[in-house]
Formats: sequence, structure tokens, C-alpha cells
Amino acid sequence: MGQQAQRTARRRRLGAELRALREAAKVPPEEAARAIHGDRTKISRQETGRHRVTLLELDVLLSLYKVKDKRTRECLVALASEGHKKSWWRQHGDALSASFKEMLTLETDATSVYAFQSQVVPGRMQTRPYATAVMTGSDPLPQEELEFYIHLRMKRQEIFHQENPPSYLCILPEGILRQQVGGPAVMAEQLRRLISLSRLPKVTIQVIPLSQSVFTCTGGSFIIYSYPEPLGLDVVQVQYLDGALYLEEDETVAKYQRAWGRLRAAALPARQSIELIESITCELESE
Repeated sequence: MGQQAQRTARRRRLGAELRALREAAKVPPEEAARAIHGDRTKISRQETGRHRVTLLELDVLLSLYKVKDKRTRECLVALASEGHKKSWWRQHGDALSASFKEMLTLETDATSVYAFQSQVVPGRMQTRPYATAVMTGSDPLPQEELEFYIHLRMKRQEIFHQENPPSYLCILPEGILRQQVGGPAVMAEQLRRLISLSRLPKVTIQVIPLSQSVFTCTGGSFIIYSYPEPLGLDVVQVQYLDGALYLEEDETVAKYQRAWGRLRAAALPARQSIELIESITCELESE
């Protein structure tokens, strides 16, 4: 059956680059297919990210397309060198949607994560009681399924404590901190969790205060996953009720990066943000 797999961000970007190189070299798909002992369908699936490109196949194709630029070759090799790291969540792969697996892959591999959440505290920062309150307030799940997804959410948080965690920058509107999801005690515990996470060297939390008069339109929550060089790959995740969209086009990603910059400019500095969180926590604990 070959190595057909889900269309990850890396595979989509690699496929698009290979197609551009092939067309620039004026090589027909049939000729490219013969070079890697495949057929036109295989080339088509590789170029749309639906079929993995092995490193050997990549080397053959780059030689056929006469690609000599060292940086280009390094970038494409990096894109093709996926799948060697065994991810903790793969044991649950059959129970997860393609969209959810895409998110887990992105947040596992990214070196920097920029998260703006407009409704609730991001999943990777939630306490178990807060996560339970959020999930039960959404589309109700059977108890066993609810426990499964809460377990996954808690497991995802271990990334903060691994040997070389990614940088995690989070911006939250003050209203999220004041909405008593699960009640005052649950919310106070959640805010204490944010304060604790903010002490980690690679975690930054900033709050947009209610007093901020500048309005920044984002269309809702989003996350930017940034990959290191030589990939130079940024992917935006936009959530909706039944899943998520993953946006990779340079112009679209740039719009979200500019929106992130405006949000950060509107937010309090990290230290003042934590002071505000501490103040709201004290208010909740005194109720």
C-alpha cells in the first residue's frame, strides 16, 4: 500500500515545493515518477502531501530537478525528515480525529507557540477541574470519553517540563480570568496554575486589561506554531466548533502574525499581567 498518511503541515509544504521545482525544471510528472520507480499517481500524491517522500526519493528528485542551492536542499531534507520521533499520543491514534492529531504533531515539534485565546484558558494550561467544567459545558460527552480527553489534555502539559520545551507565549483578555468557570474555587485554582506556569523560563503570559481602549480584531482564537530553521515554517491553527483549520499560506500567516503583534502591544507586560492575575485570585479566594 506504500506510505500514504495524513497530510501534515510538513508534507503539504514539501509537496508544494517539489511541485514548484519540478515545474520550474520543466520535468513531466511521468519522468519524475520513473526516476523514483513509481507512477504519476505517486508523484501527484507526494505533491499534494498525501504520500510521504523518503529521503532517498527526495535526493533523486532534487538531482533530476537540478537543485543545487544548499539552503533549499537543507530545508527540503528537514521537511522530509519527519516521523522519526515517537510521539506519546500515537498509542491513541485510532481514537483521535485527523485535525486533533495535526494539532498534537504541531505542538510537539514547534520551537515556539504563540496562543491567543478569546474564550477560555488554553487547554495546555488548564487544571483538571477547570478542563472538566469547560468540556461539560461544551458538547456533552459520555463519561468515559470525557475522561479520555481530560487525560489527553493533562498529558499535553508535560511538554512544559521536558528537557528542551518550546517557548510558549499566551495572550488572554482579562474577561477570561474573571469568568468563574466551574465556580470561584475552581477558577482561583486555575489562576494559581497560570501564576505557577509563568515562573517557567520559557512561558510568558500577558493579559489584555478591560481598561484597554484599543480594539484588535482577530476573528477569534488562534495559535501560531513556529518551526526552526532550516524549515522556516509557520502554521496558524484557527479553531471552530467541530475542529480546526490549519493555515500555511505566507500571506495568511503574515496577517495573523501582525494581529499577534497588535494583541501583544495592547496587553500588559508580563510582570504586570501576573500581578493582575494575583489580584483577581485574591478576590476569588475572599468570596
